[in-house]
Order: sequence, then structure tokens, then C-alpha cells
Amino acid sequence: MSDNNGMMEKEEIYSKVLRAGRRTYFFDVRSTKADDYYLTITESKKFTNDDGSFHYKKHKIYLYKEDFSEFNEILREMTDYIVDEKGDEVISERHQKDFKKDEYSDSDDVADDVADTTTKTAESFTDINFEDI
Repeated sequence: MSDNNGMMEKEEIYSKVLRAGRRTYFFDVRSTKADDYYLTITESKKFTNDDGSFHYKKHKIYLYKEDFSEFNEILREMTDYIVDEKGDEVISERHQKDFKKDEYSDSDDVADDVADTTTKTAESFTDINFEDI
């Protein structure tokens, strides 16, 4: 397997995959030339072309042992901050004011279709007093 620089990457030692809608995250333990281990995290996102064909865009992070502790601390701090501030419920994947989550599907495509076809009228909004929250 070769990377973008044309250099050979070693085989994965240990791998896990996380599928998240149109994104897939690959966590791979690899070996350095000195036979030490490091982690690569690859995000692969599927894009559909107008003609129905598709392609993937990939982004890769290399994480070495000397950075594990600080990386974990910052990741934990940032994820805790988000959950503390906004809870763990997804508000809107498309950042639309009228986004309506489809409770019966895990597919991003279905949720996108719901968001595209959902319309709201002024009567459907509820007044909220933010001082009560």
C-alpha cells in the first residue's frame, strides 16, 4: 500500500472502523522503520457526482506515542465542553433552522431528504423564555 508521497506504508498491525453516515473513520496501528508503533486516523467521505457515480475524499492524521497523552487530554476537554454546553443530542447536521431529525433512520441521506422537504409555518413555533432555561 502506498501513501500520497509514493512511500510504502507498512501493513496495519491493528485496525478498527467507525461508520458514521457518509463518513467512515479508520483507526490503524502501524509500525515505524524502527519497529515502534504509531496511529493513523483516516476520514473517508463519500461524494456523489451529478451522473450518479461517486468518489471519496480522504484525510489522514498521523499520531505518534509522544503526543498521545496531550492529544487525549485535549480531545477529552473539547468533547466534554461540547456535551456540557450543548448536550449529546444532535441538533442539526445541516445547520438549518427548520431541520427535523428522522427518528427512524440512521442514514444521512434520509435525514437530508427530510430536511430538504420540511417546511414550517409561523404557527408551528413555540415562544421560549430563555431566562427559564
